[in-house]
Amino acid sequence: MRRLAVFALALALDLALGEPPTPAHPTAWVGRAAQALEPLGRRLSPRGQLAFGAAVALLLPLAAAWAGRRALRRTGDGWTGLLAEAALLKSAFSVRALLAEALALRRLLEQGHLEAARRRARTLVGRDTSRLDEAHLVSAGLESLAENATDAFLAPWLYYVLAGTGGALAYRAVNTLDAMWGYRGHYEHLGKAAARLDDLANLLPARLGALLLALASGRPRPALATALTQHGRTESPNAGWTMSALAGALGVELEKEGHYRLGNPQRPLAPPLLDEGARVVARAAALGALLVFLLLWLEAKGWRR
Repeated sequence: MRRLAVFALALALDLALGEPPTPAHPTAWVGRAAQALEPLGRRLSPRGQLAFGAAVALLLPLAAAWAGRRALRRTGDGWTGLLAEAALLKSAFSVRALLAEALALRRLLEQGHLEAARRRARTLVGRDTSRLDEAHLVSAGLESLAENATDAFLAPWLYYVLAGTGGALAYRAVNTLDAMWGYRGHYEHLGKAAARLDDLANLLPARLGALLLALASGRPRPALATALTQHGRTESPNAGWTMSALAGALGVELEKEGHYRLGNPQRPLAPPLLDEGARVVARAAALGALLVFLLLWLEAKGWRR
């Protein structure tokens, strides 16, 4: 039952306190490690960058898991160790911060601060937001909510179930490296392995995320129908599942200009939809947490036998 207690405490820490300070955040450590390694890879040929990127994509997550386990060995098995592991697990996921970002974007739009909203949206999506109008900013916020339902909490939780806190930290390292290197152009060769590994790691969590978003919305049929028919419109093999599910659930069309359109424009994209989308994601997180509790409880019951 220890793993169940760790997860419950980690969830409570996230909801009560949110993100730890950046200097103490393991994601920041992974980011600094990637920044330090990048110049070494840049000196290599394209083929050398592919090999170097693949080595980093494999070894950095393993190092994150190892460092986490080593740190926990020093804390022991008592209450101190339990709290330390919960804090470490919490650093691998985030529900509160994801919802807060969407709601902050909504407030800026409702107050008419379009330029500030564009700057805020820049932290949520990987595109130029400097010329987006209100509707496209709302779309960007909803897309971020949907896609990050996988990255921010569902995937780390599933890897915790499968491989403990080390598994959740390894996933977070994979996802962080993809966010830094997994782009075409400048990172075409160096980041290819990181991008592919992230795609592989999210195959199951993304599809589970689409299902949970559909159930949480109260409109499972249109949500699932949209996800099943439109998920392939995105370049990513995973992001389209949750984004199209949320679009179908809300009855809106989400658009990244020049790349994809998801859903059907039954309702205009207006700032209050960010509130609605955040509520759907929050309920999906609750369903996901219940699923994790069930899996961990079943694991504990099986271990007792």
